[in-house]
Amino acid sequence: MPDRSAAPRASVAQLVEAARAGRPRAVARLISLVEDGAPELREVAAALAPHTGGARVVGLTGAPGVGKSTTTSALVGALRSRGERVGVLAVDPSSPFTGGAILGDRVRMQEHALDEGVFIRSMSSRGELGGLAAATPQAVRILDAAGCDTVLVETVGVGQAEVAIASLADTTVVLTAPGMGDAIQAVKAGVLEIADVFVVNKADRDGADAAARDLRGMLALARREPYEWRPPVLRCVASTGDGLDELVESLDKHRAHLAEHGELARRRAARAAAEVRAIATGQLSRRLDELSPAASATALAERVVAGELDPYAAADTLVHTLTGR
Repeated sequence: MPDRSAAPRASVAQLVEAARAGRPRAVARLISLVEDGAPELREVAAALAPHTGGARVVGLTGAPGVGKSTTTSALVGALRSRGERVGVLAVDPSSPFTGGAILGDRVRMQEHALDEGVFIRSMSSRGELGGLAAATPQAVRILDAAGCDTVLVETVGVGQAEVAIASLADTTVVLTAPGMGDAIQAVKAGVLEIADVFVVNKADRDGADAAARDLRGMLALARREPYEWRPPVLRCVASTGDGLDELVESLDKHRAHLAEHGELARRRAARAAAEVRAIATGQLSRRLDELSPAASATALAERVVAGELDPYAAADTLVHTLTGR
């Protein structure tokens, strides 16, 4: 029997070529390299860059229990019915103690598991705040380069301030459900301010009308120019597909609006800028860790505690050590 451990591993160029041909194992391998921060990461990014920019990125977010996974799965079916290739990145919370995650969203989407036009990847948040994983932006690029027409990004169940998805998605769908809170909760929930489309899911339950009314009341408080997008408030029962056509139509209308007003290019430029800053911040953090003990942040912190330096002077010293300025 051949020794598989001795088999040569595919090069990055081979992986990218296979991913662009739609081979799921190659896509999965590339995402794993990103999640693990592998040495090949720069090569992966360089190889992918010419092939990105074609996919629509739709984010789905909301509090736990509103039906994000069910809605995501229903959207996959609707988009596949019109011939789109769909990628799904489902971010699950990770344990603060072990770093592990159940990654249950993949289990909920088993009906699409054998569809070659769908790629589903569960990702552990690995302690990242904001509802996403650190590797999510690069994973989106991989699915984009692999020929997905739409990439659906489902966040961790979020609270009132986890709004990172807005900086990643072209269109952000915020889901709520009857019984999730009163009008005051709707007004103060910062996560609602990022929505391009609102969905009151589980709309067959009591309180759906009130939930939709509260959202419309919140929207009425915002001042918008005539040319600005006005987020629709939709009712949906994702488990049965009721209201799904309206959701797909709203996603299409929003994309057309973004393209017409130049907002799509602006959002993607802002997304790239945020990604560049995050990479640069990570590189600076690693350089800080590599400083000699005498010049490290820990040594400077000890001097701050001793009253020899104030925190701003210590920070200036650290920056000077890194940059020479």
